[in-house]
Amino acid sequence: MLVLLPPSEGKAASGRGAPLRTESLSLPGLTAAREEVLTELTDLCSGDEEKAREVLGLSEGLRGEVAKNRALRTAGARPAGEIYTGVLYDALGLASLDAAAKRRAARSLLVFSGLWGAVRVTDRIPSYRCSMGVRLPGLGALGAFWRAPMAEALPEAAGSGLVLDLRSAAYAAAWKPKGEVAGRTATVRVLHAPTRKVVSHFNKATKGRIVRSLLTDGAAPKGPAELVEALRDLGYVVEAAAPARAGTAWALDVLVDEVH
Repeated sequence: MLVLLPPSEGKAASGRGAPLRTESLSLPGLTAAREEVLTELTDLCSGDEEKAREVLGLSEGLRGEVAKNRALRTAGARPAGEIYTGVLYDALGLASLDAAAKRRAARSLLVFSGLWGAVRVTDRIPSYRCSMGVRLPGLGALGAFWRAPMAEALPEAAGSGLVLDLRSAAYAAAWKPKGEVAGRTATVRVLHAPTRKVVSHFNKATKGRIVRSLLTDGAAPKGPAELVEALRDLGYVVEAAAPARAGTAWALDVLVDEVH
């Protein structure tokens, strides 16, 4: 099973360890593209600070993020699973997983990123600020920039099993499973059961809880239909129907009343 996650906008501070080495990151087919984005981003943030803030969509209160990006090549790095924070990652609680679940997380979780393309939670990266919606002066919109490199690297990463796609729309734009891979992909929408509306907090927290449940249970669904059964066995209320056309992702609705 491969689980596709969005990053968090807020991030923990960089570590004190060795600096980033892009060639050491997972999915080595993305290394050249990562270097392009990293160079463009650090160059931008080493120049006019106001222009950098505008390009990155940063408020005055986030001015320090420009300096953070400027130092990306020399800042200490730590596992991506420690860098990403926020509602989804709080609910996922990687640090509190038992050893077996942590091993499953290392194998199955892939976090999408405007800067790195996608990384494993064990990949060591510095804290940064660069969303997939950014349009860098020399590269253009990052969602479009990443499509070609991702189309080469991701099918191999997906292997032959289930792909559980929990990304937000901006990050889903960077890679859309096609053909046979799409047929074993499931996307998840979390709905507030009383209103049947998507609510951001319910959505993020429940997705984190779903991933944690699958990791701690050791569930290994081979395809979308098996995923539906696994989630129901774990106590989730799931509505799903097989897609009408082959090569189309399954769409699952998970219904929740409240999130504690």
